[in-house]
Amino acid sequence: MEFSGILSYVVSLAIMAGIYAIFCLGLNIQWGYTGLFNIGIAGFFCIGAYTSAMITTPMPSGIYAQYVHQIFGLNLPFIFGLLGAAIVCGIIALLIGIPTLRLGEDYLAIATLGIAETIRLIFNNEQWLANGPRGLMDMPQPFHNLVSPQNYNYIYLVITIIAMIIIYMAIEKAIRSPWGRVLRAIREDEGSASMSGKDIFNFKMQSLIFGSMVMGIGGALYAHYTKAISPSVFTPLYGTFIIWVMLMAGGSGNNKGAILGAYVIWGIWVGTKFVTDFLPYTLQSRAPYIRFLIIGILLEIILLYRPQGLMGEEKRISKLID
Repeated sequence: MEFSGILSYVVSLAIMAGIYAIFCLGLNIQWGYTGLFNIGIAGFFCIGAYTSAMITTPMPSGIYAQYVHQIFGLNLPFIFGLLGAAIVCGIIALLIGIPTLRLGEDYLAIATLGIAETIRLIFNNEQWLANGPRGLMDMPQPFHNLVSPQNYNYIYLVITIIAMIIIYMAIEKAIRSPWGRVLRAIREDEGSASMSGKDIFNFKMQSLIFGSMVMGIGGALYAHYTKAISPSVFTPLYGTFIIWVMLMAGGSGNNKGAILGAYVIWGIWVGTKFVTDFLPYTLQSRAPYIRFLIIGILLEIILLYRPQGLMGEEKRISKLID
């Protein structure tokens, strides 16, 4: 493979890892700092991607409208897609949080998983909403006219990194405030936090909404990078499980660890593809499942020998950002 081909592959890997790092940052707010056991990430991934797609694409017309059905197409700029994805995910999180946040950890996990799968099935079965199982395609990409198509990934890498840094800085600022310290107190001991006069339900709701809005932005970035989305993308394995592995690997309760875990695990995930290429021909059809098995074994190793992750939780949270 030529150097340019290797560089393009690395850039593509970095973009996807950066998008997953944003998902990890959102999950870190909910689980790492508040203790909310949300395994419905795929639902917000799905909503963010579809919302941004429908905001930034025009409404199908003419013959094309016979093949593509969507409830609206506003044809607005990329930034409105990101904002719309965050706002809609925040609203959905509010609606989900009202009946679920009073549940215990295990029941909350079951509820969020079920809701995420329900969202995916709605997009899959209701063709009028967003073209059903065929999904949407040809999402516009920002600044695509500045460079040739083969060099566009360099621009999108910069966009992804800028979005990741802005989100990281916003979360760091929030977590190091009194609000963030209340979240940690709730995670450690709800009873003590409640006895201190804190409204546990409201703080949990704020954490769920904030984290879900971040996940919505990640979904929007994914949609505009791949330019095509369908409900088959947002499965629990691809949209939830691997993100949990990333956060656990990097270090729950540490935003730098969340980003590091995303890049490390995505690099391993991509690397396992080359490993499965050496499998006998009869096993090639099982390659995706073998890759998930490898990631699952890796998670078990992390939990057994490095439960705090690569970086571990950052205990000192009151320091100012440099």
